[in-house]
This record gives sequence, structure tokens and C-alpha cells, in this order.
Amino acid sequence: MYITQVGFIDFYSLFDLYQSLLNFLFDFIGLEQFTYTSTSWMSYTLAGISISFIVINTMVLSTAFYVWFERRMIGRFQVRRGPNRHGPFGLFQSFADVIKSIMKENTMPKEADGPVFAIAPIVLLAPTLLIMSVIPFGETSFLGELNIGILFIVGVTSVNSIAIFMAGWGSRNKYAILGSMRGAAMLISYEIPMALGITSVLLLAGSLAMTEIVQSQEIWFIVVMPLGFFVFMVASIAEMSRTPFDQIEAESELGSGYNTEYSGIKFAILFLAEFMAPLITAAIVTTLFLGGTQGFDFLPGQIWFILKSFTVIVILLWFRATWPRLRVDQIMSFAWKGLFGLGVFNIFLIAIEYFIFTNFGQDKLESSDMLYMGAINWVLAIVILFVLINMFGNKKLERPEPIPSPLANMNQEVD
Repeated sequence: MYITQVGFIDFYSLFDLYQSLLNFLFDFIGLEQFTYTSTSWMSYTLAGISISFIVINTMVLSTAFYVWFERRMIGRFQVRRGPNRHGPFGLFQSFADVIKSIMKENTMPKEADGPVFAIAPIVLLAPTLLIMSVIPFGETSFLGELNIGILFIVGVTSVNSIAIFMAGWGSRNKYAILGSMRGAAMLISYEIPMALGITSVLLLAGSLAMTEIVQSQEIWFIVVMPLGFFVFMVASIAEMSRTPFDQIEAESELGSGYNTEYSGIKFAILFLAEFMAPLITAAIVTTLFLGGTQGFDFLPGQIWFILKSFTVIVILLWFRATWPRLRVDQIMSFAWKGLFGLGVFNIFLIAIEYFIFTNFGQDKLESSDMLYMGAINWVLAIVILFVLINMFGNKKLERPEPIPSPLANMNQEVD
């Protein structure tokens, strides 16, 4: 099932390329005194600039087309057309929006904290680009073989809560501060279930490296641990602040939330970071639970990765188009009373099954063992989710008896 990969450009391949070119160039012009060590820093600099250029432009273009696709899909869900003016099928609508945002006046409130207000959009966008640089699209990622890739992702995503709070605090706007405080509380709460979902993956993979996690999935981890997938997926949606967890913006309550005071290019950067998040989430879910680039031989691994990520994106859009927004108390209660418990239970379940099927760690976990684990875990997951839905979905509220108004019978004749 594991297939050959199309050639992939990473940092170290570019470094070797620039190193060879620089050595050839210096030898050609008669500067043989420049040794390998002397040209190393030049090669590192050029390779870093090239990788940054590739990652940034790839993500920006992908996000532009994703925004168009999301708006068209949401339009279909709501029985309307969606963007259809600029370009065929409205394909250039995102580019028109970017040009419009850049041409808008870049304003800042008089009482705003200038440096914090200005740097918050960059702080929110940078982690997204950093995460994409360690996702393995082939045998390696853009940064090569990073042996702590998943730990890097967990650390970088924690910056989002700081960036959102910076945007709200720097704006000196009541609605923005309320949105940023909601965001900080929600993101910190859902980071714990997300980390628990990742921990169950690490128990089976035995490595923090993203490429080794992919290679260890002889059976996709979504088959082996459905509860872990559910916990991670829901926590990821909350981390993106997407429906039904979009209390950070909550247009009906807070105007636009933490980005209320932003305009021009700063708002465009915030918008870019917000809509880039589903692409990153889909890539991480594909890597951790759907086998990454694994697939059948008739397609390259990168194509399988794109198809799996596209499937996850459609599921995220389906959630956004159909679920209503939850209240703040419901969101926080679900994190601590629901997902946290499921995450802890899933870790203990996977650990116990792993020790049983590997004879307390002495044997290797085979594909057949993973299938047995998957059968057990799917039955347990269905039962647990059924019980939880019936417990929380059929909650009966005691309605007080209506008190008649003293003015109800004022028009009746008095004897």
C-alpha cells in the first residue's frame, strides 16, 4: 500500500544545490580560497529564503482558492450561488478582496497600544506558516527530517491565544477585549484535549517525528482509535474558532470580536490567518490519522495527501454550514466535562490494549493487532457517544408555572 513519492524539495536539498553552485562559481572566477565552510552560511541563507518563499506563496495561493471554495460551498448549503462575478465561477473573487483590503485606509484607534496593535496580525499568521513547513508531503517536509515535529506543532499553535489577546488588548475596544478574553480562555481550554488526542497517536507511533508517524500507520489511526480522532478533530475546530465554536467573533454580540478595529492590510493578514487555519488542520489530521501520503500505487503520495486533506476540509465546511453557534458556557463545559474525560479515557484504553497485544512491550504491534484494537475501540466509541448524546441531548428543563398578570382581567366587569 505504501507508494513511491514524487521528488520533493526540502531545505537540505536546496542547501546542497546552492553549496555546489557557489563552489563552482568561486572556482570559475578564481576565488579558490573560499572553502566549504566559507560558503556554508551563504548556502544556509539562500536555502532559508527559498523555502520561506515557497511556503508563503504556496499557502497564500491555496488560501485564496480555499476562500472561494468555502464561499461557493456555503452558498450551496444555503441555496444561493455564492461568488460568481470576478473570473469564471467567481474564481478571482479572493484576489479582488485582497486588492480591495490593501487599498483601504489603514486606521488605528487613538487610544490603541500602537506596537501591540501592529504586530498582532503577524504573530497570528507566523505560526500557521511555521506549522506547514514541518508537514511531510513526501519522504520529508520542507525543513527535512525534524525528529520533534509534533512537539513543534503543539508549541507553535499555543501562540495563537497570545496573538488573539494581543489584538484585542491593543485595540482598546470593549468588544475586541471581550472577544480576545473569550478566545484566550477557549483556546487554552481546548489545547488540553487536543494534546490528549495527539498523545494517543504517539503511544502507537512511538516517535515524535511526523514522517515516522506516517510510516507507522500500516492501519490508519482513525481505524484504530476513533475516540482519539473525535477528540482531536473537535478540539481542532475549537482552536480554529470555527462554527460552532466561533464565540471569539460572534457578530451578533461583539461586532467582529478581536479584529473589530482592524482595517486595510492588517485586516487582510488576520483574514488570511483565519482562513489558512482549516488547510493546516486538514494537513495535520491527514498526517496523524489518515496515513499521510500512503495510498494505492496508481497515484503519487502527494496526490493522496491532497485528496485526504480535501475530504477533511469538506467535513469542516459541513460543520460550519449546519451547526449553530454554542454559548460560551456550553463551549467551556464541553471542553472540561466532555472532551477532557474522553481524551484521558482514550489514552488509558490505547495504553492497556498496546501492552496486552504486545505482551507488555516485548513484541511488535502487528497490523492484525491494530485491527482487533480498532474493532474494540469502535464499539466502545459508538456506545460512549450514544450514552453522552442521550445524557446531554435529552436534558429536560423544568419550566416554572406561568404567573398571570394582574392586568389580565382588567377589562372584565366587576360585580
